[in-house]
Amino acid sequence: MGRVMKRLRKIIFPAAGHGTRFLPATKASPKEMLTIVNKPLIQYAVEEALEAGLNQVIMVTGRGKRAIEDHFDVSFELETVLRNNGKQDKFEEVSQISRMVEIVYLRQKMALGLGHAVRCAEHWVEDEPFAVSLADELIIGDVPAMAQLREVFERTHCSVLGLMEVPREHVSRYGIVAYEREADGLFRLVDMVEKPSPESAPSCYAIVGRYIFTPRLMKILRHAVPGTNNEIQLTDSIARLAKEETVYGVVLQGQRFDAGTPLGFLLANATLGLANPQFGPEFRKHLLGLLDR
Repeated sequence: MGRVMKRLRKIIFPAAGHGTRFLPATKASPKEMLTIVNKPLIQYAVEEALEAGLNQVIMVTGRGKRAIEDHFDVSFELETVLRNNGKQDKFEEVSQISRMVEIVYLRQKMALGLGHAVRCAEHWVEDEPFAVSLADELIIGDVPAMAQLREVFERTHCSVLGLMEVPREHVSRYGIVAYEREADGLFRLVDMVEKPSPESAPSCYAIVGRYIFTPRLMKILRHAVPGTNNEIQLTDSIARLAKEETVYGVVLQGQRFDAGTPLGFLLANATLGLANPQFGPEFRKHLLGLLDR
């Protein structure tokens, strides 16, 4: 008899990194709290998870990340001020954040790599399938990125990674996959290489911070040893998983922004700012004025 897979409902947000690519802004503020227009990155990521039916959120934080917890908590004083001043729209917007989901917070005491951050949630995941999302990878599309992965997971009951094609000169910034294309268009992953040189990269398809895993991945992480930069790399354990069971890759549909970098952050704000119905028209007029100078 085949394995009966438990329902997918849990998602891990690794949020313990130092945000060194965005210093000095992240010296005292979490990169996950950087705002795109009027919402922090972590809120976009949580909303995406909820739209995909993932309602058990596990946030792996670190030192200096208290602002994330405060953001999703009730702010009684602020809500009282808004209500007393008749700002009902703002009151609803702020209070809805604390009601959107229950979150478990765990502390990664030392930054020992993405694989270690995911492993910190082992007790809460137990033997269930689970998702992982990196909030600084902002992906905007008609269908939420995590929902695109979930559709494949529900159909195949296999681990699924989000992929996007990147220029060959940029492959050294990412985990790059080697794959075999199956008849239904899915990529069956056979290997992953962390930040290869353009000459040695097996493809131009990069892993972009959206994952769904079978419970086997957590068992592999339990015995993982440090790799590149003396960290427990998630990519190494996924590569091992792919040798034991089928792992698929899905080329995600949507616009991707590496919003944990200054340029990606600016591009995300410009793109979403122009599309915003409240701020877009005036923002567009201002940008056109700048470009005409």
